[in-house]
Amino acid sequence: MAATEHYLEHDDLHPIDIVEHLAEHHAWDFDRVADDQIAMAVEGQWRTYSITLAWSPFDETLRLICTFEMEPPEDKLPKLYEALNRTNDMCWAGAFTYWHEQRLMVYRYGLVLAGGQMAGSEQINRLIGAAVSNSERFYPAFQLVTWGDRDVENAMQVAIAEAYGRA
Repeated sequence: MAATEHYLEHDDLHPIDIVEHLAEHHAWDFDRVADDQIAMAVEGQWRTYSITLAWSPFDETLRLICTFEMEPPEDKLPKLYEALNRTNDMCWAGAFTYWHEQRLMVYRYGLVLAGGQMAGSEQINRLIGAAVSNSERFYPAFQLVTWGDRDVENAMQVAIAEAYGRA
């Protein structure tokens, strides 16, 4: 029996319970902040990403926020915001924003599960994987714009296509 099938047998399944199980399975450091919220650290190639998932029963949405620290020079913020606009045009699901006061780059996504729908472990795993892969994909472009003195067009070439496999 697959892990998902085991979960689907339980009527009292909570989306954050599934996330906790995935975190344990992947050996990610996590903290169950509340019944409806979990925070974890996921190691990437470029950074360790802080990922928080929270369930809102009011609007039946599983919200994901993936953050990493970024402290660009103030004079580079306009170029960073231009890069964010380009990045968001290239993201199929989810979007990036920069929280200036907290000095955090943020990838956000809300999975709407209206009408009593339930997300499976594969779907939530894909959601977390997309957050990390998009952060990994665009991190070099953000760095080139803010610290490498590259123009946005040139920096975005780094993230034009996803690479598959290893060299």
